[in-house]
Amino acid sequence: MTAATADLLDYDDVVARYEPVLGLEVHVELSTATKMFCGCANRFGAEPNTQVCPVCLGLPGSLPVLNEKAVESAIRIGLALNCEIVPWCRFARKNYFYPDMPKNYQISQYDEPIAINGHLDVPLDDGSTWRVEIERAHMEEDTGKLTHLGSETGRIEGATTSLIDYNRSGVPLIEIVTKPIEGAGERAPEIARAYVTALRDLLRGLGVSDVRMDQGSMRCDSNVSLKPVGQKEFGTRTETKNVNSLKSVEVAVRYEMRRQAAVLDSGGRITQETRHFHEDGYTSPGRSKETAEDYRYFPEPDLEPVAPDAEWIERLRATIPELPWLSRKRIQEEWGISDEVMRDLVNIGALDLIAATVEQGASSDAARAWWGNFLVQKANEARVELDALPITPAQVAAVVKFVDDGKLSNKLARQVVEGVLAGEGEPEQVMKDRGLEVVRDDSALQAAVDEALAANPGIVEKIRGGKVQAAGAIVGAVMKATKGQADAARVRELVLAACS
Repeated sequence: MTAATADLLDYDDVVARYEPVLGLEVHVELSTATKMFCGCANRFGAEPNTQVCPVCLGLPGSLPVLNEKAVESAIRIGLALNCEIVPWCRFARKNYFYPDMPKNYQISQYDEPIAINGHLDVPLDDGSTWRVEIERAHMEEDTGKLTHLGSETGRIEGATTSLIDYNRSGVPLIEIVTKPIEGAGERAPEIARAYVTALRDLLRGLGVSDVRMDQGSMRCDSNVSLKPVGQKEFGTRTETKNVNSLKSVEVAVRYEMRRQAAVLDSGGRITQETRHFHEDGYTSPGRSKETAEDYRYFPEPDLEPVAPDAEWIERLRATIPELPWLSRKRIQEEWGISDEVMRDLVNIGALDLIAATVEQGASSDAARAWWGNFLVQKANEARVELDALPITPAQVAAVVKFVDDGKLSNKLARQVVEGVLAGEGEPEQVMKDRGLEVVRDDSALQAAVDEALAANPGIVEKIRGGKVQAAGAIVGAVMKATKGQADAARVRELVLAACS
């Protein structure tokens, strides 16, 4: 037993004696072209401190200018979460002192957020749903990123050097805060994970963020408290910061429930604090949790209030797509695929690509075969996400049509797709440039068949003797001679006709 698990109460005992109360705060980086208050590029992975300017560095005399696209995204998120979009809101300064925030304050929204009082009906694994009430969704800017060197954990404790990258400073953020989630009981960790999963899928469907938890563009802070069964007052909460995977959200909630229960059972008191999540499945103390008063909020004097026009809001409401899990259920029924197949397609990031390929005219079976097999292999070889491959659903659908029309065999089609991936142009251009179109001219095929028959008299005798399956060897020879471009079905017909 490790030190991290030594003082934990059995989970069944936890839920028998205590009621968990959850609160989830999810930070989402928006995929706008530029940052929240300046014109610097909003792009992940650039060289450190190359996407900065006086505004996001907080230099004296610089003034913020609000990103309209970020406001639009905030409104669409609020609408998708069934929130009320307020007629008037404004920004505030959240004051704290830390190297990742060069102004020593963060521009955020405090008591006047843009979206309030929503809900999300979250699908659970057993087919039921759980309604999570949304307190607010507000706009703010992200902080810079600190990298601590010399410590075993990568955190500041024990570090010998800390490096700061301000590229992320000023990136548009939406923070989505739930109301207290009560009554979940033993399912609390599952519901926490399901909520973050549903939120990720929803935001991806809206196209407002890439929601890459591994890259920090979606991060979850999980608040957990326990109260004895039957007690009305909430217990003291802890906040586990920046949990960066769906599984980790569930693990962090379960761990905190077991840890807090052990403390309470022993007569101790829970300390209100932030905690760090460790990937091997436990949390550790961070710092004492600040209150709103500690941040000394006051209205941001350099930005005008935001007053979304009602007509604009209604136009944006019309852009909200079908909920992803409802869309998946409809698609699954239309395609006639199992839960397991659907889950696999979602996990590899292929579902939207397949659906778009079907919209371009391909059959669902053909689209699934390409994206779920050949192209996912290519993505794995290139070590990129499936949607990062340099090929579009329209191009895949074009290849499928060439196969359906008999212009390409499956083998030749794969060569065409490889050409598209290599940047050689559209499928038709690759097919022509590489000379890959199926040979259907009977005169050319007959010449190749005659040559193969002359070279294999023994096989000819077998075919004439009734062993029709032997024709496969002749077909194979013709296919080899024509570099796979012959119409195999037509070749077989010609072989059998010649041997009759």
